[in-house]
Order: sequence, then C-alpha cells, then structure tokens
Amino acid sequence: MLDKNYYPMYLYQKDFLENAKDKGAKPFVLVLERAEGEYERYDTYLYAEGHEQENLRYAKKLVKTMIWAYGGYKFHLYGGEGVVAGLREAYSSNGERAFDYNFMQNVYLRPMEFVCVSENELPLSTCKAEPSSAKAGGYRIGFDAGGSDRKVTACIDGKVVYEKETIWFPKLNSDPNYHLEGIIDSIDNALKALGGRVDALGVSTAGIVVDNEVRVSSLFRKVSQKEQNEFVRPIYKNLAKRYNCPVKVANDGDVAALAGAFTEGGEILGIAMGTSLAAGYVDSEMRIRGCLNELAFVPVDANENSAIDEWSGDAGVGVMYHSQDAVIKLAPEAGIELDEALSPAEKLKVVQALANDGDSRATELYERMGDYFGYTLLWFACLYNIKKAIFLGRVASGRGGEILLSRARSIISQEGSSLEIVLPDEMSRRLGQSFTAASL
Repeated sequence: MLDKNYYPMYLYQKDFLENAKDKGAKPFVLVLERAEGEYERYDTYLYAEGHEQENLRYAKKLVKTMIWAYGGYKFHLYGGEGVVAGLREAYSSNGERAFDYNFMQNVYLRPMEFVCVSENELPLSTCKAEPSSAKAGGYRIGFDAGGSDRKVTACIDGKVVYEKETIWFPKLNSDPNYHLEGIIDSIDNALKALGGRVDALGVSTAGIVVDNEVRVSSLFRKVSQKEQNEFVRPIYKNLAKRYNCPVKVANDGDVAALAGAFTEGGEILGIAMGTSLAAGYVDSEMRIRGCLNELAFVPVDANENSAIDEWSGDAGVGVMYHSQDAVIKLAPEAGIELDEALSPAEKLKVVQALANDGDSRATELYERMGDYFGYTLLWFACLYNIKKAIFLGRVASGRGGEILLSRARSIISQEGSSLEIVLPDEMSRRLGQSFTAASL
C-alpha cells in the first residue's frame, strides 16, 4: 500500500476520543470568534487526568483545523485549562505555528487570543449571513474576478440580459488602479444593459474575504502591502457608494458551492482539486457563512512524519493530499518516473494518461488518492454540517478521477456515513461564477 503510515485525522480523532473516554474524559469546547458577533463552535473531549502531551497535540490540531476552516482570531475555551499555555506558545509570532498566527493576524488585523471561560460564558454559534436564491429578484449584477479573465452578468428577476468576459492580467500588475479600472469597466457595461438601474451587486473573487474586504488574494500579489491596505481592501466596499446599492463579496470557492447548491440543495461542500485544494460551503439555509474554507492548510494526516507543505512548513495538510501535488508525491512510490523538467500540471497529465491506459501503477495511486478523499470528507463532516460534497478540479478528470471517486465512496460507506459525493451537473457548469454571484 502506498503511503503506508497515512493516519487520517478522522481516525486519529476517533481513536483519541475512544481512549480518552476509556480513561475518564472531560468536555472540551472551542468557540472561535471570527467576526463581530459571529462564532463557530466545536465540542469534543480531552483526557481528564494526565496525558498532557496527547491533550496538547490534539488541541493544537483542532485549533489549526478551525482557523483554516472557519477563520478567526479569538478562541473561547471551556475545559482547556491544561492546554491553553501550550496553545498560546505554539500559536505565537515566534512559535511552532508562527505561519498560521501571522497569516491570521494579517487577515483579521489583530493577534490571535486564547481565553479560558466557564461553560455559561461560552458564546453561542451565530452567523449573520443572508440566504441566496437562484431566483433573486430585481436588477442585479454579478462580477467574477478571475486570475486570467473577468466576467460580468446582468440579470432582471433571475433572467440573464447581458454577459461579457474580458481578458486581464491582475497578477502581473502592481498598480491597483489597473484592477479598479477593469472592475468598473465590466460593471459599467452591465449597468448600461440594465438601463442604468442596479438593485444589488455580487462579487466572486479569488482570495480571502472578510467583511466584504479582500484581505489576501493572489490577484493583487504585485501590489505593495501599503497600497493593499489603502486601496485593495476597500475596493469592493467602495462600489456600494459608487453604484448606490448593496454589495456582497464572496470567495470563488463559496460561489462555486452555491452554484451546486442551487441544484443539489444546501448543506453542501464544494471541493476542487487542482493546483491546490479549494473549497466552499453553503449551509442548510442556503447561506454562504463567511467562513475561510482554506482547507489546503487543514490537517488531514496525523502522521507526524508525513509530507510537508513548503509554504506553511507544516506536515499532513490538505494540499499535499488533494491536489496535483498529491499525485506527484505518490508517483515515485508507485514506480512512476516523472521528468523533473515538466511542470506540475504536465506531471499530472502523465499520470492521468497512464490511468486512462489502465496502468496498474496509476490505478494503485488513484486508489490511495480515493482513501485520502474519503477519510478527509468524513473529517470535514465533523466541521461542517454537510449532506453532499461536489467533486471538482483537474485531478477529478479522466479514469483516475473515476477510480478516486469510487474508492472514496467505498470508504464513506464502510464508516457508516450517508454523505454523498456528486459531480457538477450541466446546469451548475452552465451557471458560471458571475451569474451565481448576482444572486448573493
């Protein structure tokens, strides 16, 4: 079996809780504050006595999971007195998880905190997001800010009256005016098609969105930090004043999940395996909750000697198991030699071609990828209320994707879960990001 020391987080947590309960467990509740008046809660257990290192290891993985799944800056902990000092040390500017700490500080503009509270002092899980509908009424504009093109759609009572796609190069431009002028050009053209009236404007964008602000995004990678703070963060908020209408901004992963939810219903997680791992979530009330959903950095393998992500410097995180990097990682162990001169995307194509030809090495590789996916979805189901997961991305294509999907479904069934994995249907693909954004 490839990657024989793989220890899924789902099974790690299951084993930890069973052992803790056998030896006397105590409740451990983590509530993460992620926006003004918005909280996400996770209930679990720790060993009641002793086992300090096991408790801290488990708590550190939960903290990392929550900050990248939900986003946030302040943990309210009940039953965590024995681990809080270790968490504060690890998640600090010079600690073991300095990358996570510093990244979140840049996103939320404040340092991460850990406070112990009584059970009565725990904040309630709350979300201020409004539901979305594919039949949203009125004169609406949807804008999709992609890395290679920008798209805009104008709708009247859910019917498309105008669409346009324009090539642009946001990742190569350091002047934020380039981005602003492109955005305004697209929206102004859509506004003309609506006869000068717009009731609401929705935006789908790559990057991390908090309070309708783009806090981190590859689209503005060439823009200086100073100009990002001054011009980029409020770039979409300022549209509300310019066009005198409400503006809602969402991460493109969430918008993709919303497109699927319009046909599959809520409580759905969108997973795209490509260059990295992208995700989005829509709850039972058809709301995009504003969670971070940066699942590329969530721990999925509890094996401490697992593959390390070069950006975050951490082992066992999602990007190394659910992207083209995972295929490339497993290839040598499967006996597949890849030319180092090839790009990652080209290496993926080599393995995909072998899978399409029925090569047993590629089959074994994609079966292991299916193990990864099945167990990771079960782990994600511990974090999100999900009934379905949409499987997207270039890794999902071809015979390899079919093998992966079949194996993942088998894993989920073996664990007694009713979670479904679905592929995007024709309507979801046809809707597009800009059309879906118009319904935000």
